[in-house]
Amino acid sequence: MSEKMVTLNDSNFEGEVLCSEIPVLVDFWAEWCGPCRMIAPAVEQLAEEYAGRLKVGKLNVDENPLVASRFGIRSIPSLLIFKGGVVVEQIVGVQPKASLKQLVERNLS
Repeated sequence: MSEKMVTLNDSNFEGEVLCSEIPVLVDFWAEWCGPCRMIAPAVEQLAEEYAGRLKVGKLNVDENPLVASRFGIRSIPSLLIFKGGVVVEQIVGVQPKASLKQLVERNLS
């Protein structure tokens, strides 16, 4: 995992995501999820490309059911963008990097 990415969990989620000064892209995933592994390299590349302007974190839904439940995560991979502690956009399923980049660009401001 990229050093620019944050490992999120039930205990640090509020501080890292909801209280963040910059937009946060959260990748909800699980170890056994093939599509999650497919999308992971693109998510890591976004963490590198947008370092300082966007925080990127991964939350394992199996290990952190409270946060996953709180945000209604039913399918993974699910990518949510948070701004000011609020979900502003969500993508479910594997997407090409270009689509993820558009999602990020729309929400950087």
